Amino acid sequence: MEIIHSKIVGEGHPLLILHGYFGMGDNWKSLANKFAEDGFEVHLIDQRNHGRSFHAEAFDYELLVGDLYRYIQYYNLDKVDLLGHSMGGKTAMLFATEYPELVNKLIVADISPRMYPPHHHEILAALNSVDFSVQTSRKLVDEKLAELIPEKGVRQFLAKNVYRKTKDELAFRFNLKSLTENNNEVGVALPSFTIFEGETLFLRGANSGYISKEDEPLIQAHFPKAVIKTIANAGHWLHAENSKDFYKEAYLFLT
Repeated sequence: MEIIHSKIVGEGHPLLILHGYFGMGDNWKSLANKFAEDGFEVHLIDQRNHGRSFHAEAFDYELLVGDLYRYIQYYNLDKVDLLGHSMGGKTAMLFATEYPELVNKLIVADISPRMYPPHHHEILAALNSVDFSVQTSRKLVDEKLAELIPEKGVRQFLAKNVYRKTKDELAFRFNLKSLTENNNEVGVALPSFTIFEGETLFLRGANSGYISKEDEPLIQAHFPKAVIKTIANAGHWLHAENSKDFYKEAYLFLT
């Protein structure tokens, strides 16, 4: 039985953070340090096929929830606080509805329970165009990605996954093959009639379209105690674009 990789910082009440698609726990390092300073034991988790966690052909939310359940059992955690962004938010939502007895409070960052049509096609095409026998430096990888991804910030985010596999060869940390084949799984909806009765906070970026006004009744149906707040001057990467306000809202809710 493989246990997903994590980095644990701080001592206190367990707070598990789940990153988004193509991300890793490491993306949340600076916020994790703040939570740790304020009395939390923060678990920065790499979900399967991401970061330093194991690679597997199969990839869907039921599997991600199972991975998280085994992780919580392995570390003997109880009544965890759960914070998930985007894909991680979908994992967190499903986990809370399946294992409500293990969850104290739930924070979902910029994703709703609805179905999202498959996207990220350009990103996947760009990543699959990289040939590490040709793109042998980070600079060359960036130039290759730039052919299909003009946004520098997106390329920098993806480049965090590039590491030195051997002395002479770079590689991606994520399992690109599985993520490409299972891209449709990332947008699936939370199953109907699933409910988490616990305290829940949804945070959305003011400049992001991921949680719309139309999503609010659906959020309330699945999460009757949900509070929805908007983070100003931030898009989908709200925790990075306005970390100060994101942290303030998350911390107030958790304490």
